[in-house]
Amino acid sequence: MNAPETDHADEPPAPRRPVRLGLISLVLLALIVVGAVAGILPRLRQREETRQDTAELAETTVALISPQPGKKEDGLILPSEVTPMLQASIYARVNGYLKRWKVDIGARVKAGDVLAEIETPETDRALDQARAELGVAEVNLKLAQTTDLRWQGLLKVNAVPKQEADEKTAAVDVAKAALEAERANVHRLEELQGFQKVVAPFDGIITVRNVDIGDLINAGSGRELFHLAQTEKLRIYVRVPQTQAMGITVGQEAELLIPELPGEKFPAKVTTTSESISTTSRTLLTELQVENPKGLIRTGSYAQVRFASVSKTPLITVPSNTLIFRGEGLQLAAVDGEGIVHLKKIEIGRDFGERVEVLSGITATDRIIASPFDSLVDGMKVRVAENAIAAKAN
Repeated sequence: MNAPETDHADEPPAPRRPVRLGLISLVLLALIVVGAVAGILPRLRQREETRQDTAELAETTVALISPQPGKKEDGLILPSEVTPMLQASIYARVNGYLKRWKVDIGARVKAGDVLAEIETPETDRALDQARAELGVAEVNLKLAQTTDLRWQGLLKVNAVPKQEADEKTAAVDVAKAALEAERANVHRLEELQGFQKVVAPFDGIITVRNVDIGDLINAGSGRELFHLAQTEKLRIYVRVPQTQAMGITVGQEAELLIPELPGEKFPAKVTTTSESISTTSRTLLTELQVENPKGLIRTGSYAQVRFASVSKTPLITVPSNTLIFRGEGLQLAAVDGEGIVHLKKIEIGRDFGERVEVLSGITATDRIIASPFDSLVDGMKVRVAENAIAAKAN
């Protein structure tokens, strides 16, 4: 007898709950992980940004400027002293009274022209006396020579002692010496009498007359009678500041400017310098010469000398608000490529108000901190503000 067959189609399917639970768990776990990541990453990013901001805030932020080329020089203009090429104060060489003067101020004279005449009665009488004494000396010499001749004749026949004969010969020498002394005194008084006429030593213009007819003239008083100046060519003296002295050379061209002649420019040339800086003014005394054939330039007048350029190297300028005033002197704060501050001592030149000229201490490639703060020190690290590196103060 066959066993009955079992119908598997009627059996219920196996349960799938464990599989579904595992899938759900994975999904939940994934959601948890995604949520955790989504929540942690912004916090980490925010924390990093906060750390970076804190580090940046710990460093001082500065703005930088670049030095600019200096203003084009109009030339170095300095006050000057105008003096004649030749000048002389004329004094009396003999005592007396002014008999007459022949030239007045502004007169053009030639060398040897008589300027004045002095009456010298005392000198005249002294000369008369000296000439008389010269005559006496000549007579004494003749007498001494005659006596000596006679005594030499007597000495030959042994009529007189040799000692007395030698004395007569010596008397001749004494008389000769006395004659020469009197003759020299006459020459002295004659030359002194020649100073009765006051003459010009060279061609020029009379700029001063300090005497009048009848004035008492004393040769030892130091009283100037006339002042004579030669003005066809002039000497110009100017004091160049030490900072510009290296640019002055002999033969250098310049211009002389007279305020009263605004349209005139007189060519001048450097002829020499003192080659020494004055310890009181720290300047170099420089002499120039200028032609003055028309006499337009008057000696002693105020004038200016303009040098075209005395700077051998191009100068740079920086804004005035970049300067640091401390005990070490004027400084500028430069920043290198790593943000390190370097305080540089400088020397300034001309002050243009908003900008100053820097003679030494920095170069055109340096980056300078604008408006530096008081606590800035050398070696300090700073942060350069964005767009500040290329900033330039106008």
